[in-house]
Amino acid sequence: MTGGEYLALLERSPKQAHEKLFGEYYSYVRTIAFNRLRSTGTTEDIEECISDIFAQVFFTFGEKYSTGDMKGFIGTVAKRMSIDHYRKLVRSSGKTLSMDDEGTPVLSAGIDLEKQSENSELRRILIDSIKELGEPDSTILIQKYYYNKRSHQIGTLLSMNPSTVRMRCKRAADKLRRVLENRGIKEGMI
Repeated sequence: MTGGEYLALLERSPKQAHEKLFGEYYSYVRTIAFNRLRSTGTTEDIEECISDIFAQVFFTFGEKYSTGDMKGFIGTVAKRMSIDHYRKLVRSSGKTLSMDDEGTPVLSAGIDLEKQSENSELRRILIDSIKELGEPDSTILIQKYYYNKRSHQIGTLLSMNPSTVRMRCKRAADKLRRVLENRGIKEGMI
């Protein structure tokens, strides 16, 4: 969901806009809050933090943030509020623990859930953007970059000349780059 889509839906139905935003970004926000609070907070503390994060997003999101995807804005709010909740929990427990401290507990399997969730979201956006290109461009890009097929193989599959496939592939890649930039995703993020 882009900022513009959210604001348009917010004008028509605030409740529906909030529900859609919550449904789309809940797991992303929960992952960020869980990673920050797992060592000091209870499940209730994490859920309270998630509620506070969404409340902050609902109250502060406005016209100045309406370009591109909302993920960056929501991620920033989630990280900052999770750190604030963490500090409150540490203060109330009497412990002193720095997030930068090597003694801070991490997942024993070495899994970075926040990064995994972010990568999953980026892959979903990439696939949706490729589908938006339509046929045969989406098929050409998927066959070329996912299945690693050559132009003549793709040409045979789509009944096209290999040089036509190469030309369409270049144009589709350029178009995809522009679509992703409009969604706030730049080269190197994927």
